[in-house]
Amino acid sequence: MNTLYDIIIIGSGPGGYRAAVLAALRKQKVAIIEKQDWGGCCLNRGCVPKKAWFNTAKLLSKNNTLTSIGVSGELKPDFDSAWQHQQNTVNTVRHNYLNYMKRLGIDFFDGHGKIATDDSHKNKAVHVNIIDQDDLFLSTRNIIIATGSAPSTPQLFDIKSNKILTTDMLFDHLPPAGKEIAIIGGGVIAVEFAYILQTLGKNIHWYSRSPILAKSDFSEQALKLLKKQLNLLSLTPCLSFPTRISEENDKITFGFDDGSLNQSFDWVLLATGRSPYSSNLGLETCDITVDENGFIETNQYLETSEKNIYAIGDVRSHKQTANQAIADANIVIENIINGHHKAQNENPVPEAIYSVVEMARIGLNEDQAEDLDHEPAIGFSAFEASPCALGQNSTEGYVRIVSDMDNGEFLGGEIIGDNAAELIQLMAMNANRQTALKSFAQFSVNHPSRAEELVNATETLANKWGLSDFIFPMP
Repeated sequence: MNTLYDIIIIGSGPGGYRAAVLAALRKQKVAIIEKQDWGGCCLNRGCVPKKAWFNTAKLLSKNNTLTSIGVSGELKPDFDSAWQHQQNTVNTVRHNYLNYMKRLGIDFFDGHGKIATDDSHKNKAVHVNIIDQDDLFLSTRNIIIATGSAPSTPQLFDIKSNKILTTDMLFDHLPPAGKEIAIIGGGVIAVEFAYILQTLGKNIHWYSRSPILAKSDFSEQALKLLKKQLNLLSLTPCLSFPTRISEENDKITFGFDDGSLNQSFDWVLLATGRSPYSSNLGLETCDITVDENGFIETNQYLETSEKNIYAIGDVRSHKQTANQAIADANIVIENIINGHHKAQNENPVPEAIYSVVEMARIGLNEDQAEDLDHEPAIGFSAFEASPCALGQNSTEGYVRIVSDMDNGEFLGGEIIGDNAAELIQLMAMNANRQTALKSFAQFSVNHPSRAEELVNATETLANKWGLSDFIFPMP
């Protein structure tokens, strides 16, 4: 092909897709390449189908409280129907997603994209290997690597069995029959799926090398509430990790060296983290640096050590969230089109956990704030006093704000409880940290609503820490 593209994107996950759309809306000639399923992990095997399951689980978890709010009857899980629902959701979103790219004039190619050498040396080139078709060489001024990540499989579990599933495989096909499920891992994915699968009718046996969310930036208060609620569902991971594994009599059997009895399960879900997909991309043809863990290294503008080649999302960020990939896309397109002036900063990007308690956070926690020589002041408002939460009969959780006591700068916050992942956007939308608290205090909100608790937390902050003159300045 003789087309010279302004931008070619390798990978169609949330970061790649967002970059393609933003570039096309700015009149750039864009191509995007995907070797597997359009939409990447997030759409097909991550955020979108998981959220569909979470919503089903959330409805089912209300069973024990329905009578008290005037609803009689019992809700029962149907795992197969829930699995089909997430598939239908994914298919619909993918169809809409591809149609939108077509309307924007984005060219997309089904194949494996690799950086190649352009003989003219004036532009960049991407080699596209397409099944049952001739290979293509595409020329471009800029390349964005948005190839995401793949599940990490501990060596112990690296055996061929259709009863040992990664979280990717969980959504490719209906999982094996049976109710006795072992989950391996203690991170976000394990915390989410332990709750979701148990609520959907499975009996969960949970194993982790370390306490859950050991590397999390959520506060101790948030983690304590999460563990309490998980414990009420008998969801506490066993820290005795299996050392042997075998498949016998249509079951997966774990063996332990600590003297505990061998245990057997219908299938196993590995929630053991993800590794960046940075291999077989032609990086050896140019001067791109990859760290010891496989992450592509970039500067603050998300450019690699090779000029005009950028990396975004899981392949470069240890955060490895769709939210971060989308934020990266916003930054990289701005820098490609308008010059390198917008530095990447992961602090303003929210993160969420969808489990027995919904959790969301943004920015710095208290310890991080102190490490940066801030004097943290805390604003707090619990949902137990919220008219909205009381009416919903769901009062667990709170809104928490971290600010600088000396100048009122907004540093971060967390929201725990129903709709936390939606409400955190109220904190995320205030880019100016110096004036954010003033904005929070002046929000026009519905009454009664959970959003009011952000206003209340700000007022508590002003009163407790002597910040009223800053947050409510006199004319």
